[in-house]
Amino acid sequence: MSVVSSTPTVTAVLPAYNEAALIADVVAQTAAAMRALGLRDSEIVVVDDGSRDATATLARGAAPAGVPVRVVSHLRNRGYGAALRTGFDAAAREAVWVMDSDGQFDPADLARLLPHYRFDRVVTGYRIRRSDARMRQVNNTAFFALVRLLFGHTVRDVNCGFKLFPSAVGRSLRADGALISTELVLRARRAGYQIVEVGVPHYPRRAGEATGASPRVVLRAFEELWRLRRDPSSLNGLPPPA
Repeated sequence: MSVVSSTPTVTAVLPAYNEAALIADVVAQTAAAMRALGLRDSEIVVVDDGSRDATATLARGAAPAGVPVRVVSHLRNRGYGAALRTGFDAAAREAVWVMDSDGQFDPADLARLLPHYRFDRVVTGYRIRRSDARMRQVNNTAFFALVRLLFGHTVRDVNCGFKLFPSAVGRSLRADGALISTELVLRARRAGYQIVEVGVPHYPRRAGEATGASPRVVLRAFEELWRLRRDPSSLNGLPPPA
C-alpha cells in the first residue's frame, strides 16, 4: 500500500436530490470521518440538484463541529453530472472526495482511499457487492459494455459514487448525466494520471427513491455517450499532473 507523503486538504462533494430523509445524517457522518482521519482545513459542499423536498434546508441546518458546510442549489433538477460539476467548481481544497448522498456508502470508508492518494492519482472505489435493484444493475452492465466497445476499458466500476482525486481533475467536464464518471476517468488517464481502484462496501438504500434507472436518466446517458463519441475533445482538456 502506498502512503501519502502529506495529507491533502479535502472538499467532500455530496450531490443530493430529494434526500431530506438522509442528508443531515450523511453530512454529520461525513464530517466525523474527516475529523477522524485528521483532515484539517477541509470542507463539505452539498449540491442540491433542484430537490422538491427540504434537502437544502436540512443540509444548511447541519453544522458539524470543525468542518464547514456549504450548500449550492440548482433551481431545477439538472442531473447527476451537472450536480457534480457544480460541486467540483465550488471545491476550494486540494483534493475532491465524491460521495453519493443516498446513504449507500459509509463515509468512514474514506480511510480505504486516502492512503492511496497522491497529486497524480485518481483513487476510485468499486462496490464490493452492489446493493441496487436488479434492473438498475442490468442497465448498468449493458451500458458500460457499450462504453468499453466505444472507448476501451475504463475501470472496474466507473460509476461508483465514491472517489478521491486532485481538484484539477474535476474541472471543465461536460456531461450533465451519469456519463460524467466515464468522462472523468478517461480524461484523467489520457492526461497521465494513475488510476487506483479500491474496493468499498455498498449498502441498501434506507430511505428516499433511486432515480438512476428512470427512462429519462438512461436516455440522457446514451445521448451523452454518442455525443462524446462524435466529439471526444473534452477528453483531451486536462493538463498533466504538475
